[in-house]
Amino acid sequence: MTLFGDPAIWLPATFAVLMGISILIYVILDGFDLGVGLLSPLATEAERDRMIASIGPFWDANETWLVLAIGLLLVAFPSAHGLILSTLYLPVAVMLIGLILRGVAFEFRAKAPAGQKRSWDHAFFAGSLMASLSQGYMLGAYVLGLAPGFGAKAFAALTAIFLTVAYSFIGATWLIFKTEDSLQRKAVSWARGGIWGVLGGLGAVSIASPLASERIFEKWFSFPEIVLLAPMPLAFAALAALLVIGLRHLPTKNDSWAWFPFAATVALFGLAFVGLAYSFYPYVVPDQLTIYAAAAAPESLIIILVGALFVLPVISGYTALSYTVFRGKATELRYD
Repeated sequence: MTLFGDPAIWLPATFAVLMGISILIYVILDGFDLGVGLLSPLATEAERDRMIASIGPFWDANETWLVLAIGLLLVAFPSAHGLILSTLYLPVAVMLIGLILRGVAFEFRAKAPAGQKRSWDHAFFAGSLMASLSQGYMLGAYVLGLAPGFGAKAFAALTAIFLTVAYSFIGATWLIFKTEDSLQRKAVSWARGGIWGVLGGLGAVSIASPLASERIFEKWFSFPEIVLLAPMPLAFAALAALLVIGLRHLPTKNDSWAWFPFAATVALFGLAFVGLAYSFYPYVVPDQLTIYAAAAAPESLIIILVGALFVLPVISGYTALSYTVFRGKATELRYD
């Protein structure tokens, strides 16, 4: 246990990194299929079938990363798990109901009589909306350190809207990558409209974080940190500009660069997440509970780490395999 130094230091840090990676992968992977669900009412029935086909092989496995992240929070930081989930009990319940409704609707729309298919399409949208809004609300509440009061709740509600727009945007970029013809053109149009909501939401969270905490303000704006960290916002601004320009030139005749909007959005999400992680470290609950104070005993963490070293490659492996096997454009949806 002392091979890497004090286990009371490196073990909590290791689990914080593993949990952060799991959350980021979940936000990206389940974000685009939630986004597809949010966009589904804007499409025709045939287009909805193609949209469902584009996420069908992936959506169930994508949610595995959420289970892993919450599991790591529970076993590695039990006191933080209790504080976060007890404070956010209602949005967590709404999210779970939304995910269940979405999963049921996904399966039942294929088996229901023709007259009921539209109802299950509505349920699929409703489940996607509930999950997206609740996750956005939890993000906003977390950024402000789970603070009570009307102002904090209003900010959380605003973040809920912005994250929902962000999910719909990454869903649109996924459809640009995975579809063709009229649906691809619609996806480009949806992305062009949604990008401003995404940038506005990320900007709001970026501004609110240092204003809500003097500690975070000093981490970003004191010298020399402000100089050393400058490449991060500059890279974000450059990627955002390239994304706006790229969307203006899509779709292309030979479908070149259809991958770029999705890849650039993944990079934007990654940069935003790294920025949040830097802002909050070493706190697992902002300005309330550090990862070291919330961590379980080192003896427990080392056992859990051994299990995680087996589980993570398996999850990563079958995720990579599914995206490899089902690469290429989404084809006609069939239930044979």
